[in-house]
Amino acid sequence: MSDHDVRGQARGPVTIDGAELRLVRLPLVTPFVIATGTMREKVFPLVRLFSSGFEGVAEGVMDPLPDYLEETTAGAVEFLSAVLLPSVVGKSFANPEALARHLAPWRANHMARATVEMAFWDLWARSLHLPLQTLLGGEGEAIDVGVSLGIAPVDTTIGRVRDHLDQGYKRIKLKVCQGHDIAFVRAVREAFPEAKLTVDANCDYTLADSALLARLDDFALDYVEQPLAWDDIHDHAALQARMRTPLCLDESIRTPAHARKALQSDAARVINIKVGRSGGHCNAKAIHDLCAAFDVPVWCGGMLEGGIGRAHNIHLSTLPNFTKPGDTSSASRYFHRDIIVEKLEAVGGRMPVPKGAGTGVTLDHDFLASVSTDLRRFDR
Repeated sequence: MSDHDVRGQARGPVTIDGAELRLVRLPLVTPFVIATGTMREKVFPLVRLFSSGFEGVAEGVMDPLPDYLEETTAGAVEFLSAVLLPSVVGKSFANPEALARHLAPWRANHMARATVEMAFWDLWARSLHLPLQTLLGGEGEAIDVGVSLGIAPVDTTIGRVRDHLDQGYKRIKLKVCQGHDIAFVRAVREAFPEAKLTVDANCDYTLADSALLARLDDFALDYVEQPLAWDDIHDHAALQARMRTPLCLDESIRTPAHARKALQSDAARVINIKVGRSGGHCNAKAIHDLCAAFDVPVWCGGMLEGGIGRAHNIHLSTLPNFTKPGDTSSASRYFHRDIIVEKLEAVGGRMPVPKGAGTGVTLDHDFLASVSTDLRRFDR
């Protein structure tokens, strides 16, 4: 299938004429270390959907191994290739909600389904010649952003924090784990008494560590992110009752139902919405609206996305309840070269929203080809 131009005019439902799936490997500028391991390259499936001269694009956010959630890159590629993409090619959908309902019968696999759904949102928005943020219900020309710093020695981390505060980033997130927590956070807080700091444990603790975790109350953190198990909302509610610092859930919130249960039980006083983790923009919007109804703020988390995924995150972050800085920082922090033509770079802690239809970004096809493998095409 040749690349489609974008000169068509959409009328009525959008028919998916074809699709493309490829695996992309982008080396990271600096290894990213968290409680569950070290990442040296970002490996992800990239989906393109085509319709009448338009295309929509999205990235999958699953990891090669099931160290974040259950899904894996290899499993997602096969599920996308054998089931999801063949099931949508040749079919017409009036809107992204209709496509999401088509994908809903499949259990879990939220990230794989999100990749198709997000690509369709981009396709639909481009067919209407509208920015994605407009169709999602967002507004504004830029969003506040923070940074997420991987695990490193204290002196290294303090230097990184200083550099990013000097660049104007609105929030610093520190990755912590067993044995790299209280003394580490105390040192950073003492060095930067006024900085907005958060910590993310990536599920490395248990409820038996409540007394230790409660000591984080001493450091005026904005929130503590996902300290306990990835699938345990109940224990987070018990922990929140023992801490003053708000808990923020990430891995535990994969559906609007998870969000509702967490909000009703006071397991989360902040929620990190990752559109790929949540099954796509439809679910992400529903979680956003639930949190707003409970007067609980949200922010947009990152999965070290390339430019396509980063652009989707930026557009989502323009919805009104995204009141805390997200992880949509400059792409150059992570990659020497991105897969898109545009430069997604924050200025003074603010990330501009890409202008134009859909996500507002375009693939750098020559570079994409050089970092892609396992190209598969699907036609009617």
